[in-house]
Amino acid sequence: MRSTRPSFSRRTVAALFGAATFLGACQRPATPTTAAPTPLATATPTSATPAAPQWSPRVAKLLRDMTLEEKIGQMTQITNAAINHTGEQKDVSLDSAKLVPFIREYGVGSFLNGEAVPPAQWLKYLAPLQRIALRESRLHIPIIYGVDHMHGASYVSGAAIFPHNINLGATFNTEFARQEARATVMESADLGHLWVFAPVLDLGLNVYWPRFYETYGEDPLVAAELGAAYVTELQNNKDILPYKVAGCGKHFLGYSDPRNGWDRTNALIPEQRIQEFFRPSFQAAIDAGLKSVMVNSGEINGEPVHSSRAILTDLLRTQMGFKGVAVTDWQDILRLVTVQKTAPNEKEATFRCIDAGIDMAMTPYNTNFCRIVKELVQEGRLTKERIDLSAGRVLQMKDELGLFDNPLPRADRLSRVGAPEHKQHALEAARESIVLLKNEQNTLPLVPARVKRLLVVGPSADSRANLSGGWTLAWQGRAENQYPADVPSLLTALRREYPGAVVETVPYQDAAGQPQAANVLTAARRADAVVLALGERPYAEGLGNINDLTLPDDQQQLVRTAQRSGKPTIMVMIGGRPNIIRPVAEGSPAIIWAGLPGFGGGQALAEIISGKTNPSGKLPFTYPQAAGHIANYHHDNNENSLELSDFGVGFEQHANKAKATMLTEYGTGLSYTTFRYSNLQLSDSVLSGAGSVRATVRVTNTGARPGKEAVLWFMTDEIGRITRPVRLLKHFEKQDFKPGESRELTFTIQPMKDLSYPAASGQRLLEDGFFVLRVGDQQQRFRYAGATAQAARPAGGK
Repeated sequence: MRSTRPSFSRRTVAALFGAATFLGACQRPATPTTAAPTPLATATPTSATPAAPQWSPRVAKLLRDMTLEEKIGQMTQITNAAINHTGEQKDVSLDSAKLVPFIREYGVGSFLNGEAVPPAQWLKYLAPLQRIALRESRLHIPIIYGVDHMHGASYVSGAAIFPHNINLGATFNTEFARQEARATVMESADLGHLWVFAPVLDLGLNVYWPRFYETYGEDPLVAAELGAAYVTELQNNKDILPYKVAGCGKHFLGYSDPRNGWDRTNALIPEQRIQEFFRPSFQAAIDAGLKSVMVNSGEINGEPVHSSRAILTDLLRTQMGFKGVAVTDWQDILRLVTVQKTAPNEKEATFRCIDAGIDMAMTPYNTNFCRIVKELVQEGRLTKERIDLSAGRVLQMKDELGLFDNPLPRADRLSRVGAPEHKQHALEAARESIVLLKNEQNTLPLVPARVKRLLVVGPSADSRANLSGGWTLAWQGRAENQYPADVPSLLTALRREYPGAVVETVPYQDAAGQPQAANVLTAARRADAVVLALGERPYAEGLGNINDLTLPDDQQQLVRTAQRSGKPTIMVMIGGRPNIIRPVAEGSPAIIWAGLPGFGGGQALAEIISGKTNPSGKLPFTYPQAAGHIANYHHDNNENSLELSDFGVGFEQHANKAKATMLTEYGTGLSYTTFRYSNLQLSDSVLSGAGSVRATVRVTNTGARPGKEAVLWFMTDEIGRITRPVRLLKHFEKQDFKPGESRELTFTIQPMKDLSYPAASGQRLLEDGFFVLRVGDQQQRFRYAGATAQAARPAGGK
């Protein structure tokens, strides 16, 4: 049933905006750094058509000359399975007899997907596809082809495969997001892949969610900065000229925090939380020029996002200023009928989605959408102006990419695919993304000169697929023997890293899945150390839905068997989300979170284990202790507390349990050297008006070897009219430090940017009061006093 209170309802927003205005009147005035966003209550009413954008001369002429059917065709996207010989996505071949009717009769404007095939095969497919499109289109309009290149040009054989986004978040280094985007376009733009369905800008808040690894983690600032760096490079790279590529921010909006953790399900998100946590990453990408967004397949507060005008028009267009193309996800208009049950038929679902703000439908198998939209226009339910708006946006994107002038792919730069520098950048990203969580008695590194025998065992020991995860070569990954031979597994990489040692593996299960504990124990006892390669097989989207985060029983048994040997055990967690490892973690002196480090992951892990590489990754999410309770680092005090006075005597045990929700905090990560933070100073203890405060801290490498340190600056707003997070990341940077080197790092605090927060309407609230700045183990307290300095108020008061 449709929710009685749809997300971003106008009545609610109007009331909340009124409240926000009142709150603003109670505080000291401040000059915002940007214009205040337009409240949703003043957005264009449903019955009106937004003002026509300023089209390029070419697009304006096309819209005058095109028929209604041709315009609707531009709003239609068809899968490659509908135009190849077999009807399977992995078949990257063209059946021209199937293609011609899509172009000639319906004017289809876009096609998508496939799987990893050699560059020459992509050219053999896309060059004739584009030629036929140009020939059969009455006005010679080129198609635009969309591909799910999720961590590098992952659907091109031989391409450099970077770590997934969750690992890039662990680097706290925007350069790797830029390098990934650069490698992606350098290795695929020439093939005709001019619409890349990336980056994922969702926040990784629910670790059950099977697309968790596609996010940059749980922090909105990290997602915003890495996402914007990716978009900027992807869309502005000059080395691919005459081509240009459009990015596609996914999945607008709130997709990543479903209530039950399963893909494409309902999220319950307050409107204020939408503004504070889910909007910033998309806003940063839009501000960077993002040309398209893909829409959340699920629901927010019971309303499918695909049919929410309040989200897709009022928020996305009016508040956030997005002017590009909004495309559905796979068959999601029909999903309103078949799954979400909010529309009685496909025609009504189509009307609601277009009325909400959809520009292009990933139908993706047939042309029902074309027929239905034409009927809706003929019946007067959709205006021709509304169709012009969406068709114009699609055509404008094509024009801005130069597709009309350079529609055909080229074959003279294929040597760029898998270029050594791209693979080197992917390897460097993997090295900086791996997080050392535990290292008792300096178990690591295992210096090669001291190791004679090493046991590597577990489901990920000799798996290249597990290191790469889903969306690699194919949607769900591929069989192990289909990965490039030059990509080392962890076992292969360790054998290279320890050439003077015996590096062996033994099966921990037989063919029937029964444990082989005796073999493992025998091998472990004769080894100097045991590397336990644990985790998950590849998965993507709903096929990765799970009911329990706990490390599977067979892997727990493997860990306990190895621990019984008395030899040092190193747990290496490989997979797209954190498994619950508390039952076995205590018995292992060293634990590494590897995530999904991509094709360079085996080598990067081997180098960290040997000590050749000093680990510098920090967790971009909060690692949970138990499967039943998940808390993000930016929770509020109420979420992670239990006052004994509320219950009386005897509740101390329950209070301790309630507070013990996090195995490892956000931003945790060890090194083989040590860093000392000291002398945190503020240029003033009172900040007023639109002025700023300069914060400095000294960071020193106090160890004996060089290392990299991600310096994370957190802010706590002590009191807020809307409950504030216990801390929130406001600035980060990563630096190299030589042994003994000391460096002063700076963060300039700007009130509107760093001290304000949004109301449900998006209006920024900047309140007088006390704040605490934290970096490393240092902290300083200061006060914001509005437009003019005021006498100090009692501690903690606002």
